[in-house]
Amino acid sequence: MSLNRNLVRGRELARTAGDHIADALLGPLTVVGRGLRHHVGWLRAWWKRTPADRRGPALLLAAAMTAALAVLPYGLLLAAAALAASAAWAGRERAAAPEAAPDTAHLKLQAVYAALTPCLTRADDPRPLYAHGGDYTKVFTHWEFDAEGRLADLELDYPAYFPDSEPAARARVEQVLQAKAGRIREYRFVWHEEGNRLRMETLAPLPGITVQPFVVAPGEIVLGITDTEGSDRTIPVDQGGTPSHQPPVVWRTGARTADAHLLALGTPRAGTSTLLRSIALQVLPYADIVVIDGAGTGEHGCLVGRPGVRRVETSLHGAIAALQWAAGETTRRLAALDRARLGGGTPPRSVTRPLWLLLDHPAELSELAHAEGRADPQDLLEIPLRQGRAARIGVVVAEHLGALERIRPVVRATARARLVLGTPGPAQAEAALGAPLEITPPARTPAGRGYARLGAAAPVRIQVPAAPDPLDDDAPADQRDAVIALLPHSDSRTEAPAPTADLVKRPVL
Repeated sequence: MSLNRNLVRGRELARTAGDHIADALLGPLTVVGRGLRHHVGWLRAWWKRTPADRRGPALLLAAAMTAALAVLPYGLLLAAAALAASAAWAGRERAAAPEAAPDTAHLKLQAVYAALTPCLTRADDPRPLYAHGGDYTKVFTHWEFDAEGRLADLELDYPAYFPDSEPAARARVEQVLQAKAGRIREYRFVWHEEGNRLRMETLAPLPGITVQPFVVAPGEIVLGITDTEGSDRTIPVDQGGTPSHQPPVVWRTGARTADAHLLALGTPRAGTSTLLRSIALQVLPYADIVVIDGAGTGEHGCLVGRPGVRRVETSLHGAIAALQWAAGETTRRLAALDRARLGGGTPPRSVTRPLWLLLDHPAELSELAHAEGRADPQDLLEIPLRQGRAARIGVVVAEHLGALERIRPVVRATARARLVLGTPGPAQAEAALGAPLEITPPARTPAGRGYARLGAAAPVRIQVPAAPDPLDDDAPADQRDAVIALLPHSDSRTEAPAPTADLVKRPVL
């Protein structure tokens, strides 16, 4: 047994030694052979690259060098040794170089350039700025990426023949840039027509706040919070228990304002009813209101029976009666102001105290009135809209964005303060605001997010304060408590300031 075991062990040792000897002998030969294949491949590639008229002189030079080596002592031997050494060096095993990570910024910018090419090029352009397979560095003059690697800022040049004065052409380029940079954010596009340059800036999200007492002058209403560029001041606000200063969108009302009425449009569940409650809570301490809920959802039931709330109507009959009273009240106030102006006296408090008409979705009441063959409630708004500024009567209309065509022309003509909430398209935003929007809305927006335009000013971003229905159990408890705290009680109302001589005079409409 021990003899057989020794024989087997001896055979294994001999086999192992033979393998080592074979590796020692064949290893260098394998390396040299791999190097010779590398040289042959290089020589074949060089021969293919060499023009046909130079191949003959190249062969003659190679033959002359071979003959010279053959004449020299040990020339051929030294040449063979040099060839073997070169083949061994070329055939050695090299560690695989790690693949360089692709430059994501370069890939993203090249993708943006390729996407813009169909929009910013023309077939008859002999030297196009944008061409398929071109270089983006020739037209992109500045770019920045955020911490997450997303495109945050981009400045580019575009050809002079691009129709940058046409909204449709602009919208196409803006949509392409938003798609490539990410639809979850807002972007501002600044077009420099004189220099054929476009700047895209990423806008930070607006902070959300709850309705609260705002520090403003009499007759001013805070519609929401905006960017620093959209306001000329800041006000102290409470953000979830943390005090801060934010730039507000302030709507100045009263007899001297040119924007006495407001039209707010929004997509479903965008926050137009919340806007009406926020306005009501801000004006109730010094004004009276009439609320007409055309949707009939009862979202304004928390205002029923409160001091200063004249009526809260949800039916067609009640809405018509309330608007007829408002038209008569407007006429009565104008007559009282005329008598006070002619007699040199002071108008009574019932005339100078502001009155607000808040209409939530009146287009539904208009359709119902049309079906019953009755007068359109919106037609009853003509007198308060046209004469309400002198009588200190303001009108706020909130409606669905898709129902803009069902709003009467008198409402659209006199309501010069505009809001649009939600995610409107370029054409919808321009129709609602009366001016093109230089900001592209994100794919999804929180409730109360939108854009505001007061008078002839440029549209600005806005975040409406959260003012949910306190009877809605699905709303956050802290927001419902904030609304309840602002609801007026019998001892919380104040009188409007006494009118001065210039308020007694009836302004020219």
